[in-house]
Amino acid sequence: MEQTEGLRAAGLAAIADLGFVGLDGGGVPDADPAVITGFKKPKGKQLAAARKLVNQLSAAERAVCEHAFAHLKNWRVLTKLRLDVKWATRLVRALMILTQHEIAR
Repeated sequence: MEQTEGLRAAGLAAIADLGFVGLDGGGVPDADPAVITGFKKPKGKQLAAARKLVNQLSAAERAVCEHAFAHLKNWRVLTKLRLDVKWATRLVRALMILTQHEIAR
């Protein structure tokens, strides 16, 4: 099974940094990507303005999740979690929403 098939089978996608460019389909643009990344600057050339904007927008999206996960780690909420995985996912989603609400205040 390809690394991204699990995401695609679940109907999910991941937003990743530039280290994951090419993971989903070898860099071929896809109408339904499982891993969404930015654009790397070609060697010796400048990145187009539209591609720079895409990189900025994807970095802003990733930052929200990265901050929420950092807060969850600081709270150590999940260290003693003894639940079925499907309930843990719901708990993490709820905690991330509460975290974002707290940060936005």
